[in-house]
Amino acid sequence: MPRVALIAHDDEKPVIVSLAREYESLLSTFDLVATGTTGERIADEIGLDVERKESGPIGGDTQIGAEVVEGDIDGIVFLRDPLTAQAHEPDITALLRLCDVHDVPMATTRASAEYLLDGLAAEVEEAA
Repeated sequence: MPRVALIAHDDEKPVIVSLAREYESLLSTFDLVATGTTGERIADEIGLDVERKESGPIGGDTQIGAEVVEGDIDGIVFLRDPLTAQAHEPDITALLRLCDVHDVPMATTRASAEYLLDGLAAEVEEAA
């Protein structure tokens, strides 16, 4: 079962909730992890089972990065707000770098997230 991390900046939270709603049947077959508020919204509004880490600014991005290093994450959907400066930008940059180093796919837009999720679904079907 793929383990997928879901992260979204504040302005992108409605987008990730919409994405999760559209992909609910697929995501319900995945092992989901998310940063604090993103995970809370997905669990409360859609009912998906999500392991919640800390909020991004207080270490959640770093906690997910540690799972990338351990080989425990198969993909990340990180809907970032490209027009707003983030106080924890170094953590975000570190997570991006870790995904590059460990060859873990990360989607940062809704369109790329759909490709990532569809790709993971195809891998699961091939393995079955």
